[in-house]
Amino acid sequence: MSAEPGTVRPGGRTARVREAVLRAAGDILAEQGFDGLDLADVARRADVGKTTVYRRWGSVTALVADLLADMAEQSLPREETGSVLGDLLANATLVQRTLADPRQGALFRAVIAAATCDERTAQALRRFYEMRVAEWAPCVQQGVARRELPEGTDPEAVVRAVSAPLYYQLLTTGVVPDAPAAERAARAAHAAAVAGVYAGGG
Repeated sequence: MSAEPGTVRPGGRTARVREAVLRAAGDILAEQGFDGLDLADVARRADVGKTTVYRRWGSVTALVADLLADMAEQSLPREETGSVLGDLLANATLVQRTLADPRQGALFRAVIAAATCDERTAQALRRFYEMRVAEWAPCVQQGVARRELPEGTDPEAVVRAVSAPLYYQLLTTGVVPDAPAAERAARAAHAAAVAGVYAGGG
């Protein structure tokens, strides 16, 4: 099965071109939002031939999909602190710092807004979060193995419960979550998991 445009992982000069183009695309998204993203402008900012960008990605949505895939690949790996609560606190801190970052926070808001009206962007965003949740799910699985959490606890549900209130605050109030908000989110998710809220599948 052939890969979609922008999904082949390149090396050498091609890798440098991809890096430059994705950085330019991210900058434009952060500055102007999804509506301001134009392949010709991306090519100009990246100092790459317009034909190269059009041939490689073909559309704005394909470029955003590749950008999200790259962000997922480049995201920091999970931390293992030896306890579920410590791991969830580390996850919440990572999410909070990402959303508080001027560039990354603006970029995520732009992509999330675009995902509400563009299905391909929505699919790319879902894949991004699936990868990030899968990265952190073993922390919960290990907590179950250590008997910190009940048998049958849904690891992915717990991880999502950590970041959900942080994104909700940002998207509904425009206020960037701070460190105390991250700690509250992690502790709330942990308390619910300990109580068995995420065990048994309902």
